[in-house]
Amino acid sequence: MKIIRIVNKSFKDAFKSVFRNFSLSMASVSCTAITLILVSIALLATHNVNSITKDIEDVLTIVAFVDASATEEETENIKKQINEINNVESNEYNSKDKIKEELSKDEDLKQILNQLDENPVQSTFVISVKDVKKIDETAKSIKEMNKIVSVKYGESLVNKLVSMFDVLRNGCIIAVIALIVVTAFLIGNTIKITIFSRRNEISIMRLVGTSNTVIKLPFLIEGAVLGLIGGIAPILLTIYGYSFLYDFVGGKLFIDLFVLVRPSVIVYSVSGVLLLVGIVVGMFGSLHAVRKYLKI
Repeated sequence: MKIIRIVNKSFKDAFKSVFRNFSLSMASVSCTAITLILVSIALLATHNVNSITKDIEDVLTIVAFVDASATEEETENIKKQINEINNVESNEYNSKDKIKEELSKDEDLKQILNQLDENPVQSTFVISVKDVKKIDETAKSIKEMNKIVSVKYGESLVNKLVSMFDVLRNGCIIAVIALIVVTAFLIGNTIKITIFSRRNEISIMRLVGTSNTVIKLPFLIEGAVLGLIGGIAPILLTIYGYSFLYDFVGGKLFIDLFVLVRPSVIVYSVSGVLLLVGIVVGMFGSLHAVRKYLKI
């Protein structure tokens, strides 16, 4: 019962402090809200970059062209060697006759192919990789195999996309960390002023033997409350703002290859993270201020 009374009183003191220093609390909440909005943008961007990167990885393939003189045994040997490469996810062989048949579905191409004495198409292996970052190394290994004439995989585009997405992903992670630190600093400053305004009350509590935990608890709860209130606007903006953006651009960014993550998959998890970050960071900022300025 004693613990319940202490917690109850701590909550009452925390809410009283928030309203007692209303203008300062609102300033802290506003700064926290702005910071968490930026955190939300960074998290949404990170999710989408990861999703787009995965989509590109699924689409990107290596096409290896087989020499026309390759025998069936040599072709099987090539297939076996390719499958033995660690970075190979899947490997599909397309004979030149099969490719010609597919091309012949187009009437114009069919007429051109029928006029030729020999099938000009080369047999190919279409290879999917596990890690796009190692696609260069994988392509070189395949190119060195006997009876492989050439290897194509859009190397210049692949390298540029991989580099760009790595920069974006790392930038978003750094931004999230930096913004969380700023949020903790802002809430910590609010708690410091609250502690200063209650310094006489705290001194009396110490003189009568009040425990450190009882003294610190209201400030920790206040920090959590400020973080919680500061997270409401970012959560609403995340849910409705991202849904509006998704519908506005038709779920795609610039080109069909850059498909955005559906709102139902992402907004609620990001909102949960924002709520948690707001509360935890608010408590962390309060704890830092309490330890430093109460010396307990």
